[in-house]
Amino acid sequence: MTPISDAGGLPPAAGHFHTTRWTQVIQAKESSREGQDALRELCEAYYAPVQAFLRRQGREAEVAREVAHEFFAYMLEGQAIRTAEKVKGRFRSYLLGAIKHFLAHRHEAAQRLRRGAGQAAISLSGDDDEASALVVSDESQLSPDLAFDRQWALTVLDRAMQALHRESEAEGKAQVFIRLQPWLTGESEHGNQAALAEELGLNLNSLKSMVYRLRQRFRHWVREEVASTLPEGSDVEEELQMLFSALRNR
Repeated sequence: MTPISDAGGLPPAAGHFHTTRWTQVIQAKESSREGQDALRELCEAYYAPVQAFLRRQGREAEVAREVAHEFFAYMLEGQAIRTAEKVKGRFRSYLLGAIKHFLAHRHEAAQRLRRGAGQAAISLSGDDDEASALVVSDESQLSPDLAFDRQWALTVLDRAMQALHRESEAEGKAQVFIRLQPWLTGESEHGNQAALAEELGLNLNSLKSMVYRLRQRFRHWVREEVASTLPEGSDVEEELQMLFSALRNR
């Protein structure tokens, strides 16, 4: 099995997902290479939310990475697609439920092992074999579920921005994209538009038009990324509202 990396690859080119990645997984049979590849792409893309969930439960960073890798290995070794065929909702909801189920099963297995070895079972708010790695949670922080959703939203935006960068590169405008990116990410204090327009040999209206176009393309890629995690025919706007709501949780 190819290891899952901490950062997933770029979104595919526009038009690739006439059938969404998640729909491919739902429709796929266990032996379908298409469905397996779609699931692998989704797992690689959304590794970070699972790790955020595990960290917010109180695990140290290294332990969270190890558990995340173990979870995704389980997901990709044959059973996940069969289970996913029965799921009609969002990949986001499926993945959150899957990691919770995985942790519960892992905890039960550890408890059985302890009982079999004649040790007293100890109730902990996490995996018994990770007790030494748990840290005290700050009650003012986000819950694990909200941390998962917020990191999911950040991942969507990051992947959309990567797609826009790649699109600009294909158009021979990578350097212009890099200079205009602050106006797409809310960091517009990094420079003045009039000064930048002069530097690039453009009039101010032309620069503003380029910024407007990039914003429109960024919104397009955000929608594309969100749609790829939903079954066909789902309400993308509803999922986008969840994304914006999650980003407001700090």
